[in-house]
Amino acid sequence: MKKLRKTQANKLDEFIEDHLLPNEEFRRQVNEAIDIICTFLKERCFRCAPHRVRVSKVVKGGSSGKGTTLKDLSDADLVVFLTNFTSFQENFKRRVRFINEIRRQLEACQEEETFEVEFKVQKWRRRRLRALSFVLRSPQFCQGVKFDVLPAFDALVTEDYKPDPQIYVQLIQECEKLGKEGEFSPCFTELQRAFLKERPAKLKSLIRLVKHWYLMCKKRHGKKLPSQYALELLTVYAWEQGCSEPKFSTAQGFRTVLELVLKHQDLCIYWKKYYDFQNPTIRQYLRGQLAKRRPVILDPADPTGNVAGEEPQRWQLLEQEVRVWLRYSCCKNLDGTPVSTWIVPVKPPHYAYDRVAP
Repeated sequence: MKKLRKTQANKLDEFIEDHLLPNEEFRRQVNEAIDIICTFLKERCFRCAPHRVRVSKVVKGGSSGKGTTLKDLSDADLVVFLTNFTSFQENFKRRVRFINEIRRQLEACQEEETFEVEFKVQKWRRRRLRALSFVLRSPQFCQGVKFDVLPAFDALVTEDYKPDPQIYVQLIQECEKLGKEGEFSPCFTELQRAFLKERPAKLKSLIRLVKHWYLMCKKRHGKKLPSQYALELLTVYAWEQGCSEPKFSTAQGFRTVLELVLKHQDLCIYWKKYYDFQNPTIRQYLRGQLAKRRPVILDPADPTGNVAGEEPQRWQLLEQEVRVWLRYSCCKNLDGTPVSTWIVPVKPPHYAYDRVAP
């Protein structure tokens, strides 16, 4: 693959087109694999379970659901919403039982040679398990498709407008009781997906470019960097505040995101699309979130999830990478001058009001 660092800034769109966008055959195979597992989860998986289990829906999350998949990276997140979970607390207490049942039924399918699965070794304690990870293999696929399947409580009535604030009040209370903020983010997968899915195609391409850059950095540092989701949201924020047009300079957008990483010690980013400061419980909680040590990047669908994490050293490592990358051709004009950036504040314009309003 042509090196990103050697790509001229004015050729970044071509780089994305040639190297990052998945081709139609690859998409078809991934979608076929997803259909196989979705059908299994809805029709076969819990058929012989000791208790009656009803799957209300299976939602495609992650890059596949948001439309930001990278070429040849076949990861799929599937969230299984179960009517057996009637609260966040039940979700937390009982999900391991359902994960184990999913695994047993997948193993049964493998014995019947329905399809071939390869389970990922889980390195954390079973009681904290949130997802079942495996690879689906089939003769008709040129490569295996990696899955994370997450059982979840169906907290939402709809996915396209603000949920009832009481849902977030319950979420906040449960997370505070358990001491596990962000624990229930899979329950809000539909909102996370909707937040990105209808964005302009070019913004999704910019997200792909940032993800590709991030994954190259990750090869050097492993799991010591911030989450990829944090970089995706930072990219959306940069575009919203600095441009918000469907057509823009990819080089400008890319360099703007890198420059924001350099300002990580001041970042305080959040959205009010799905939750806001009107409810007193949510308002008090959000103000506590915004007062935390920077960087703060709140999941737009889940106010308990600061996806920037609470380990600044991860951002410091990424900052070191940025300082090197800013010297490369992809961040410079043909005459060697730096590509200009969008003007983007480290806090959204409504931040001051949200901090002082009664």
